[in-house]
Amino acid sequence: MNNQNTRNTQITQSSQNNQGLHFLPQYGHYRHLRVYQVAEALYDLTYYFCKHFLSAHGDRTVDQMIQAARSGKQNIAEGNQAATTSSETEIKLTNVAKASLEELLADFEDYLRTRSLQQWDSRHPRFASMRQWTKSDDFISNHATKASYMSDEELANLCITLCHQSIYMLTRLIRTQQERFITQGGDKGMYALCTHRLSQSAR
Repeated sequence: MNNQNTRNTQITQSSQNNQGLHFLPQYGHYRHLRVYQVAEALYDLTYYFCKHFLSAHGDRTVDQMIQAARSGKQNIAEGNQAATTSSETEIKLTNVAKASLEELLADFEDYLRTRSLQQWDSRHPRFASMRQWTKSDDFISNHATKASYMSDEELANLCITLCHQSIYMLTRLIRTQQERFITQGGDKGMYALCTHRLSQSAR
């Protein structure tokens, strides 16, 4: 009987300790972030673009562009997952994602410029509709299918638009992360808060 009581007490204490950890930010759901969804679509389209419009010509930028696109989406995911234990790491990885997509943006702009193709701006008749489409749920679901019907100019401009959107969202995300880091006192502050909560739950 005494052994059973001891076991029940241990289970109760373990449950209380686990509840004390619930205050930690529950991140890791990066796939629900709009910026990740856009970055993932950008990776898909960049891969398609490189394989269809660059590889046949032996262009050295293929690996560079694909890697930059992959780095963008992967560092968003890794930064989001790291946020539970390290705000500083979260910020660093999100900055890496932003830098990678800025590099990718320059590559797409170079492609258009060096081939005398038009880079669309707000005066282009299809610019507004393209931007509107990229903000829809249909875009996330069907971007790969529709890309197969696009010319290199159309697809490059679509990717440029996605780069701009992703960079804008990441810039705002980094600002939010920095503000949270300062408010929470960084990782040391989070550790102190964790220790306090656990000590309270153990009483």
